[in-house]
Amino acid sequence: MERMKHLNGLFIVLTCLVAGLAKAQDTNDLKTQIGWFEARTNVVIIRSYGPVGGIALGAQELSVRCKQTVDTSTGEKVYGLLIESEGNATSERMLVDDDEVDSLINAVNYLAKINFDASPLPGFEASYTSKAGLRVIAHGDRRDGGVQAYVQLGDGPRTPLSAVQMSQLYGLLDQGRKSLAALKAK
Repeated sequence: MERMKHLNGLFIVLTCLVAGLAKAQDTNDLKTQIGWFEARTNVVIIRSYGPVGGIALGAQELSVRCKQTVDTSTGEKVYGLLIESEGNATSERMLVDDDEVDSLINAVNYLAKINFDASPLPGFEASYTSKAGLRVIAHGDRRDGGVQAYVQLGDGPRTPLSAVQMSQLYGLLDQGRKSLAALKAK
């Protein structure tokens, strides 16, 4: 009987933890136009996704998808990108509104090229953060002799990106921008 009480307590704790994580993800979504649009009630909302591509990051994969959401009652549409990180039994996702895709692409391009000329001090960190909390980061430390790029989805861990992976990320985001433009032209 005592063991059953212990298992019930453990189940309750795990349920609360999972619910808390799901709520945190929803909170990040509501920081975007897409998130607010999809949170509408009393209407049918159609969420559509299309793959752009992915980058292998060891045991993880960072993928980019195009996204279109339609309110069937009005025909209104919103567009953006869905950035996902999956692997090691974890999954994180971030929405990027259509109106912030260009600034994200420009930031990735800038951060991929940044060097120690950015600051006269021995170390620096430069970053771009989207509305939902997607961060692209460049960290430089003269003692280590280099600049390391990272991507971070919300409160998740920083994932290091090589120069090649930063270039791939730039290419995927640019392809996503082109796919969104083609989708909107239909």
